[in-house]
Amino acid sequence: MRSASFLLNTAPPHSPHSRRLFLAGLLLAMLGSVLFSAKGVVVKLHYRLHVDAMTVLALRMLLSLPFFALVAWLQMRRSASLSTADRGRIVLLGVVGYYLSSYLDFLGLQYISAGLERLILFLTPSFVLLMSVFWLKRRVGRTEWLALAICYGGTVLVFVHDAQSGSANIWLGGAFVLGSAVFYALYLLLSGELVRRVGSLRLVSYVMCVSSVMSVGQFLLLRPATALLQSAEVYRLSLLNAVFCTVLPVFVTMMGIARVGAPVASLAGMIGPVSVLFLAAWLLGEPITAIQLAGTALVLSGMGLLSTKKQ
Repeated sequence: MRSASFLLNTAPPHSPHSRRLFLAGLLLAMLGSVLFSAKGVVVKLHYRLHVDAMTVLALRMLLSLPFFALVAWLQMRRSASLSTADRGRIVLLGVVGYYLSSYLDFLGLQYISAGLERLILFLTPSFVLLMSVFWLKRRVGRTEWLALAICYGGTVLVFVHDAQSGSANIWLGGAFVLGSAVFYALYLLLSGELVRRVGSLRLVSYVMCVSSVMSVGQFLLLRPATALLQSAEVYRLSLLNAVFCTVLPVFVTMMGIARVGAPVASLAGMIGPVSVLFLAAWLLGEPITAIQLAGTALVLSGMGLLSTKKQ
């Protein structure tokens, strides 16, 4: 993101061009959040075609690999070579951040609604904060603790509501998605120093290549290659998942952050859980209840308070 930071200083802060730049960045951050959040809905559509989580993940990463490999190759040509230690860290981030996190997420979506999945994943920044408290010994103020309490209260509200009216395996699904959020929070925490040395675009493309290799490798290790032969509808959904819910959100969100900064982009990203509620109702027939809206409002309020405090 540092490579694009010059965009923030191309005009006086109150000029029309600066306002247009800010508005464009805000819209990009919102679009990235909506596209990435739609992944849960697309995965649920996969499951209606009787495709399991491992296959869905393998097809998603296999089809997105060429895009990330191209960006990684371009970055490799124009950048200095990495140290052995940094290469090892990138492999670790690829395994933890996108491979394990995505796999657990896809497993969880077999048992819980797309709306609840997005709410749980939206707690990721709070897990980063808690890891900073217990691992890095960071001090947390009352405002941050209040924000965490509001977030978790909203998630528990929706979770209990879904548990009373949904699948008996909702606890298992919730645990899988919670594990996904924890692994992704660990990825964010571990990538902080590395992204400053390597650069965000280079790091993301490298990490996604590692994750793709891991996901496809796991599939080929446990299943015959012929199991990748699926119906045309599965391929269409997989291409949609790869391009519009994986590749585009990564780069669109980075473009948004380059224009408005990470704190504003994180606030704009709050549209994600809301968009999933309506997308899931439209495409999956999942009901929108007052409890879900209340829980979503609580989570968004808590994350807004946390983001404002961090900003």
